[in-house]
Order: sequence, then C-alpha cells, then structure tokens
Amino acid sequence: MSSTTRGYAALAGVTAAAVAIGSAELVAVLTGPRSAPLVAVGGLVVDTVPEPLKQLGIALFGTYDKIALLVGTGLLLAAFAALLGVLSRRRLAIGLAGVAAFAALGVAAAVTRAGVGPADALPSLLGAGLGAAVLWAFVAGPLELDPWPWSPPTPPAAEDPPPSTAPPTSPSVGAPPPTSAGASPPPSEPGDPASRRRFLTGAGALVGAAGVAGLGGRWLAGRRGVSAAREAVVLPAPVAPAPALPAGADLSLTQLAPYVTPNLGFYRIDTALVVPQVDPETWRLRIHGRVRNEIELSFADLLARPMVERYVTLACVSNEVGGDLVGNARWLGVPIRELLDEAEPQEGADQVVGRSVDGWTCGTPTAVLRDGRDALLAVGMNGEPLPVEHGFPARMVVPGLYGYVSACKWITELELTSFADFDAYWVPRGWSAQGPVKTQSRIDTPRPRNRLTAGAVTVAGVAWAQHRGISRVEVRVDDGPWR
Repeated sequence: MSSTTRGYAALAGVTAAAVAIGSAELVAVLTGPRSAPLVAVGGLVVDTVPEPLKQLGIALFGTYDKIALLVGTGLLLAAFAALLGVLSRRRLAIGLAGVAAFAALGVAAAVTRAGVGPADALPSLLGAGLGAAVLWAFVAGPLELDPWPWSPPTPPAAEDPPPSTAPPTSPSVGAPPPTSAGASPPPSEPGDPASRRRFLTGAGALVGAAGVAGLGGRWLAGRRGVSAAREAVVLPAPVAPAPALPAGADLSLTQLAPYVTPNLGFYRIDTALVVPQVDPETWRLRIHGRVRNEIELSFADLLARPMVERYVTLACVSNEVGGDLVGNARWLGVPIRELLDEAEPQEGADQVVGRSVDGWTCGTPTAVLRDGRDALLAVGMNGEPLPVEHGFPARMVVPGLYGYVSACKWITELELTSFADFDAYWVPRGWSAQGPVKTQSRIDTPRPRNRLTAGAVTVAGVAWAQHRGISRVEVRVDDGPWR
C-alpha cells in the first residue's frame, strides 16, 4: 500500500472518529455530559491510572491537568482511528471491529460511574453506529475513491512468450509504450479527479458537521446547566454572622494575596472532568449508615435550618512550598455537628464518608466533626450561593483537615461507618486516611527573581495552621537571626 493510499485511508478513519465523537456529544445533552465518550473514558483513566503517573501529570500540567487529559485522550483516539482506517482498506471487518471496541470502552466507562443508568450508554452506542457508517461509506460505499490510489502487483508470467515474427513497425502516436511480460503496470493515479473531489469534500463536510455537533452539544449542555437555578437561590441571614475582621488583616500590598480569597480566584482541585450540574430542586442529602436515625434533607429543608457564617481557610495536600492551592473564604452553612447529633451515630462509627454526586468519597473522623470546630455543610461562599465549580448546591467545609479527607463538593450523602470498614477515594491510592493540615507559610512579595532596588524592601506573605491558628511569623535573611 502506497503512502498516498495510507493517507487517504487514515483520513477516512479520522473522519469516522470525528463523526462518532461529535454526535455522541450531541446525544450527551440528553443523557448528561459525563456520559460523553471522551469524558467517560477520561474519568476511567483518572480512577485507574497508577498514582505515580497521576502525580506526574499534575507536576507537568498543574491545574490544567484535566484539559491535558482530554486533549491527550482525543489525540490517542485520532491515532487509533487513523490506524483503523488504514486496516479497513485491507479488510473492512477489521475497522468495524475497532469501532465496536471503541463503543464497548465508552459504554463500560460511562455505565460503571456512580449515579448513572442504562441511558448513559447511548452516546457511545449511537456515536459508534454513525462512525461505522461513515467508515463504510469511505471504504466500500458512495464516498469510496474509484480507483483507490494503489494497484496490486501483476504476477510474473509463467514463461517468456516466443519471439515475434512480425516486422517492426513504428509505434502509433499516443499509444502507450510496450511493457515486458511479467512487469507490473504503472501505479494508478489516486482516484480520478471527480472521485478525489467527492472523497475530500465528503470528509471535509463530515468533519465540519462533527465539529458543529460537538461544540453545539457542549453549548447546549451549558444552557441546561444550573446557573439560572443558582442565581434564583436566596440565602438566609445567618443566626451567627462571621466575626468582623481585625484591623490590619488585609494589608492591601501589591502581590500580597488578599485576606479573603475572591470566588473566581479560589483554587479548584477535584477529580471531575466536567463540573457536575446538580439541580437544587431535586437535590437530596441522605445521612445514613451506622446511625440510629436516618435523615434525608432537601435543599429547602437545609436552607430552613439556622445558619452560621465563618471564615475558614482550605488547603490542598498537594500544595507545594510557595504554592497557591490555599484560600480563605466566608462560608455560610449548617454545622455538621448538629446534623450528626440528630442522626445519633452508633458505637464504633468513627468515620463519616462524604459522597459526591459523581461517586467521589472522602473520609472524615467523626470526632473531628463533633469537637466544636466550625465544620459546616456549606451553601454560601463570600456572600453568594456556592459557585457551581465549588460544589453547588452544598459541600463540606472542615477547618484543620486537607481537602482530600474533608472537602466533599456536590455532596449527596453522609454515611457513618468506620475506618476499618471503608477506604475513601484517595486511601487505596496511597494517601493517609487522616489528613490534618500542617503549619505552612508563603512569601508573596518580593516574588522569586524580582529585581530589587537598594534600600528598604517590604517582605510580606501569608501563614496558616487551620484550627490551631498563627500567633506570630518570624523571618530571617541570608541565614541571619530569626526576627
């Protein structure tokens, strides 16, 4: 097979894949964005990839790791599709089998996630069906190149013909040159011009339609989101407002992070490739497990309870020295302690498992949630309903613990169990079951490699030790004394 042949065949495969993915994105508008094949397979990768590889991805791409994963998945799919296109020129059944494998992977990734149903298989199935039809159309159907840009070699003749006895004559004008017996004919052209135009026009039109379908699906999914429902939420006034900030808490220095982190600037770390869209009208919180009284609350029930407001700092365990994966906000919510007191945990229930709508779990010590700290089931952040990216309609906020053991977003369950009986999401992946925050600090100004002028230099930064507090910060320069 010539390189020209392989190029056309690979284009056919990539076009089929584009149609499959684009149409699946459109169908996922009805079944939910997590059922789209790229997102479903990406989520499967997040859940199953070895932890060292996951940490390598975070180190390389930082908070853009989710985008990098989706782009990488798409590139791998394109390479696989190109290979299927080439193999389909030899035998169409091979290409169709590859499409079926793609469908099986997408279905398995979609239906094995938490909170899904049989309908979540539809995007992968319908997308694969259309992709198979497009592949057939290019290989054996109406869009096939005629002839394909390759010719099989002519087998050698069994024996040389006898010499000709006819007198030599001059070749006619325009006649093809004679060929010796057993030689292959000259390679055919890559399809006649009309056939090439039909092939390339069809590929371009289908890729364009796939792009419109995919982008349109994402746009429609956004329109079906919960932003309007969030904007309609009216938060109740807290019965216990947050204490006033002490004078001088915010120094308002250039490059120094503000004392209260704006919602748009608050760090986001989670495993969700697409932000869950949870309708507050249908949202429910279930408190169950090893309790004497099971409780189920609607969002209206939650808002009707007495609310408290507190400044709480959250930090990610992956935050490096000098990193920005830490933020302080004014949270509004119901004390989790009160909910647990109503549920009455049974003896030995030393762990509260927070479970997200997408199945992610964190395990928090029951004693921590009942020791008097400001652990909240939060519905508000800095005076407005929780942003969708930060857990709307409700999430956990627990001072003194890293987010991976306490900060469950889009929460739907609080299950009382024990650390001996259940490992939350990150524990089997090598992380400690209990994650108390370590004291940490960061210099914000001057920044690394800032050029400084002679004279006095302002040094400022932040320090945090949630639930314990910071009494003072000492600084030293060039191994000099602490002061």
